Amino acid sequence: MFDKIRSFVRGVIRRMFPAKNIKEALDLNTCVSDEMLDRMNLWAVMYRGQAPWCKDPVVSLRKERGICQEFSNVVLNEMEAKVSVEALDTIFKDAIRDLNENLQSGLALGSFVIKPMGGNKVEYITADRFIPIEFDARGRLVNVVFVQVKKLADDDFYHRFEHHDFDAEAGTLTITNTAFHSESEESIGRRIDLKDVDEWRSLPESMTYVGLEKPDFGYYRNPIKNEIDGSFCGVSIFDSAINQLRNVDIQGARLDWEFKSGERAINVDIAALTPRRDPMTGKVVHEMPELDKKLYKGLNLTNDELYKEWSPEFRDVNIINGLNAYLRQVEFNVCLSYGDLSDVSDVEKTASEVRVAKKRKYNMVGAIQENLKECLEDLVYGLAFYNSMLRSGYEFLCAFHDSILVDEETERQQDRQDVSMGVMSQLEYRMKWYNEDEATAKKNLPEQNQVME
Repeated sequence: MFDKIRSFVRGVIRRMFPAKNIKEALDLNTCVSDEMLDRMNLWAVMYRGQAPWCKDPVVSLRKERGICQEFSNVVLNEMEAKVSVEALDTIFKDAIRDLNENLQSGLALGSFVIKPMGGNKVEYITADRFIPIEFDARGRLVNVVFVQVKKLADDDFYHRFEHHDFDAEAGTLTITNTAFHSESEESIGRRIDLKDVDEWRSLPESMTYVGLEKPDFGYYRNPIKNEIDGSFCGVSIFDSAINQLRNVDIQGARLDWEFKSGERAINVDIAALTPRRDPMTGKVVHEMPELDKKLYKGLNLTNDELYKEWSPEFRDVNIINGLNAYLRQVEFNVCLSYGDLSDVSDVEKTASEVRVAKKRKYNMVGAIQENLKECLEDLVYGLAFYNSMLRSGYEFLCAFHDSILVDEETERQQDRQDVSMGVMSQLEYRMKWYNEDEATAKKNLPEQNQVME
């Protein structure tokens, strides 16, 4: 399947990066393979609802976006992040104001960068707009080229490559700006001076800073091992469910067709319709005024059968069950809990299965939060650097109080304490943890002199 998708990506969707000859243009070896570029392009079109299998009548159900929104909302739920120095904290709070929506894009494309631009301004850069050059041993991005494209006309493109090279041993950061002009977005073209573009006129061609301990930006990547090319490039949160997401969209189209093809209709003999001469064509047409045209169909029926209803039996239940089965496969593959995308009311799940599903999501969310915390810590360092506050003695504090992500056993123990305190009944406890209805739970309640374990 991926061979067909790769052909689609290369033939229909423009490549993410302005050129493949970045090595020759800037004399740099990149960390991104062609296979990784193809996969990132696929993630991008899927996230936009334009997956290669979405051709009439199949339309995207946008479950990719739903996956990213669910993880982003849960990850950032009750997040507390602050800087001990008030002035820097104010800058930081302004910088992460749009964190949720940009984290969603980062989850979809595998990674993103938060790059300070001076003051409280930052730029969120998704994986389609930066080129990794080098990672350190622990996967931190230390050498990267940021891509900016300016389109002035259909055949007038300007590209700027902002190269950030951090040398940990020397403690130096070198930033280089290079501009190019071309007639298409897919090619770099010829090199030009920065002053040829008014917006870039004041940018230095090269600048080196000393005394730094880390890069001047925050880098986040999903906590998923890259099995595509083995690099530290981020992998989409829904990459492992590509086949299942395809099945979901196709099954959704089947459901739409079932309702469309199963609309009730009444076949009416042409003798029962009112004749009318069309003033435009002069032809005689038959119609039934004030009645739904979709409901009545004119046919030549037998003389004794002027009306005949056609009302097929819907097969929607089976199709919906199949759709839910596909959605549960997606939930399993991307580490969501059952019910985040699917309807769990139509399938029985044991307490153990539910607990394992919640634990799976709990672990993934916790891993995302750890990576995001490191990203925000590096962001604060970059903000401090660009605002001359590196020596301010600031301290970054970040905690995730995820009350809705409480571990299953911890939640159960808390409910036991609530029962012993009398704020939760034994009936409620059994209905919640044993998946029993009220009548069954009442029947199975322990005797008065027994103690619930």
